[in-house]
Amino acid sequence: MFKIQYRVIDTADDLQKALFIRGVVFIEEQHCAYWEELDGQDSDAIHFLATIDDEPVGTARMLVFDDYAKVGRLAVRKAYRGKGIGKELLQYVLQHAAELGYSKIKIHAQAYLVGFYEDFGFVKQGEKFLEANIEHYYMEKG
Repeated sequence: MFKIQYRVIDTADDLQKALFIRGVVFIEEQHCAYWEELDGQDSDAIHFLATIDDEPVGTARMLVFDDYAKVGRLAVRKAYRGKGIGKELLQYVLQHAAELGYSKIKIHAQAYLVGFYEDFGFVKQGEKFLEANIEHYYMEKG
């Protein structure tokens, strides 16, 4: 059995690990354009990292606004999927948002992950839309 560690990123080294994961998952696997993935908002975000024995396996980011937080860029490396890491990472991010006083959370969910987010209380809002040539739904919780 392995021990997964979840943390808020506070070093440049950890941020590089998160960007590595996003590059592999979004740019390589999902063919997202580099300029869309690295959208200029990372310097304003709170970033999260999941590791197993210091190996980076998952990441997410959260942007905070006056009355809500927006979670995005949730990614788990292919070899580590199906082990509950994504669920635990999202739970960790939502707990951090609550600690910061945010109860309203917004996301752009890839269409095939709507059920995953519904399990956390997110509700689909509006019609399907394309983002980075991938079908998404706007979802909200709280």
